[in-house]
Amino acid sequence: KVATTSQDTGIIEATDTSFWFGFTDDVVIRIRPSDGGGSILDIRSVSCHGRSDVGVNAKRIRKFRDTFTD
Repeated sequence: KVATTSQDTGIIEATDTSFWFGFTDDVVIRIRPSDGGGSILDIRSVSCHGRSDVGVNAKRIRKFRDTFTD
């Protein structure tokens, strides 16, 4: 669920909620131009509850990244 977006800063802030337990994770994506052309994506996904996410946040970032790479 997208919370905020800013074209000026290139930042998208969102939350993702797990299906089974309803745990919420914060997701932030920053898009900025690359010196060589193209764009650079900075992605952060962090659990709001508990100490371990059992790899869910890393999996989410890889899935998002893979959508934009060959």
